[in-house]
Amino acid sequence: QVQLVESGGGLVQAGGSLRLSCAASGSIFSINTMGWYRQAPGKQRELVAVISSGGSTNYADSVKGRFSISRDNAKNTVYLQMNSLKPEDTAVYYCKILTRPREYEFWGQGTQVTVSS
Repeated sequence: QVQLVESGGGLVQAGGSLRLSCAASGSIFSINTMGWYRQAPGKQRELVAVISSGGSTNYADSVKGRFSISRDNAKNTVYLQMNSLKPEDTAVYYCKILTRPREYEFWGQGTQVTVSS
């Protein structure tokens, strides 16, 4: 059994910052990719940022320069630092991990981020 526990969401004014955390626990041998996705009302879930086991990162164009993803492998935790937040960043944010050597996918329960104008 694998659990992902997210924290750090909330309400913030435009231009503000939030830091999301996602801690994985349970029967995990090793984690390959860790990532953050978001889903706004009426829209499809989209990639925000991913980070490989080696630390390579990839970001959605809409968040480049504002968001930063990082991970602590010793704690099986991934972080998303969000700066210069905009109202269009409002969404439920989900973390996802891919395990290895067998690739299993696990999702967190989601955390709400609301940015007021």
